[in-house]
Amino acid sequence: MIPNIPLSAPDITEAEIAAVTAVLRTPHLSFGPELAAFETAFAEYHSVPHAVAVSSGTAGLHMALLTLGIGEGDEVIVPSFAFIAVANAVLHIRATAVFADIDPITLNLTPSTVERVLTRRTRAILVVHTFGIPADMHALRDLAQRHNLAIIEDACEAIGAEFHQRRVGSFGDLAVFGFYPNKQITTGEGGAVLAHTQAHADRLRSLRNQGRIPDPIRANEEKNVQRPDLVAGMEDWLHHPDIGFNYRLSDIACALGRVQLSRIGEILGLRRAAAERYHVLLAAIPGLELPPLTLPDCTISWFVFVVRLPESADRPEIQSFLAQQGIGTATYFAPIHQQPAWRNRIDQASLNLPITESIGACTLALPFFTRITPSEQERVALALRKGLISQK
Repeated sequence: MIPNIPLSAPDITEAEIAAVTAVLRTPHLSFGPELAAFETAFAEYHSVPHAVAVSSGTAGLHMALLTLGIGEGDEVIVPSFAFIAVANAVLHIRATAVFADIDPITLNLTPSTVERVLTRRTRAILVVHTFGIPADMHALRDLAQRHNLAIIEDACEAIGAEFHQRRVGSFGDLAVFGFYPNKQITTGEGGAVLAHTQAHADRLRSLRNQGRIPDPIRANEEKNVQRPDLVAGMEDWLHHPDIGFNYRLSDIACALGRVQLSRIGEILGLRRAAAERYHVLLAAIPGLELPPLTLPDCTISWFVFVVRLPESADRPEIQSFLAQQGIGTATYFAPIHQQPAWRNRIDQASLNLPITESIGACTLALPFFTRITPSEQERVALALRKGLISQK
């Protein structure tokens, strides 16, 4: 029987397994040395002073908005062509998500699409680097500065991507990353927020840890006090100056992430090679539009490989045909404003998102992961070609 080809798969080696096992042999399963080591390595990789590891990218978005003081009565501009978490995080803080259209090539927000929806209540732009393609951060930062707006980068799909030889995540006031198993690197579940100031980093660390002082464990260690789960350290551990959340990331996850991050050059190289193979294999299929392989002044971090089907194609039928061949696919992304959870929350008649809606109706994500083989990609290409031909 021919094995199935999944839509995605993590790339875990013996080094990651050894690192996780080593943590399990210690008493430090949370707030231990692996957390500090991972945060330090992640900040250094992006040339940003502070990194705060959290339980998910969604948690990171929530905390980033709160850290910037955004709340009820404020508006945050977001793309509708994105994972639903970008809008949900805005809703969680009782602010208003305002949807802007996207560029038809990069699938990212642009200054012109953002300017169309600016109001006096706009406080921030949540810029998503869609599918690992960098947004035009120079132009968006100029726009934000002119209107006194904050920028949060959602780089959950884009670790290692570069814009003008500078890594994404280093441009915004804060930047959020996600490490779900389908991402370029994984911690199982998890994420991180990058911050440029100590004040933002302290606020993030307090929010992730039930509103405690930023790092009670490290503070206790500096005072030679035992861990706060012991009686001697309970004073700081049970002191909550603020309202926070349980958005912590375990040392087990951080050990996994630290090794993954050390291998990121290899990982991104293999993923780029897989993207290049798909371009060769799929180039001759009539009507199929492929994602850009290169863009000026950009280095793409290949998160997924999403094609656009011909207008005449029946997408559900194509997916069914590929599934019968053991090939996983997904429709990235169904626009947020068209999702059942959001459809009745906004005035649909006021929206003007023609590019978002057009692209959302025809995208198809093909199997894509670090260790996908040339023969697996050949199977995918052949099956997709057959599926499209059968509809003619």
